[in-house]
Amino acid sequence: VTRFGSVDSFISEFNTKAAGIQGSGWGWLAYNPASKSVDIVTMSNQDPLQPSTGLVPLLGIDMWEHAFYLKYQNDKATYLKNIWQVVNWANVEERLAHAIK
Repeated sequence: VTRFGSVDSFISEFNTKAAGIQGSGWGWLAYNPASKSVDIVTMSNQDPLQPSTGLVPLLGIDMWEHAFYLKYQNDKATYLKNIWQVVNWANVEERLAHAIK
């Protein structure tokens, strides 16, 4: 949270970047071993995060239309607003602890 200032700021930045994906892709919270920091990145299509960038995935949000269309139609903003209610933060924290080692 420190890097982003608050959880709300993090979610806002993540949602803005993820909503900007045109077509298919993923929004990622990732650990950057080179800078020892956490970053928000997006990847198009099914491009893998770690092999493509060297970043360690902590949390991935599917932005492919199949992930949200049935419930949200084309309303990405509502999908992104609601996705945070089901994130397993304990798992994200565990992944970060493992990545830092």
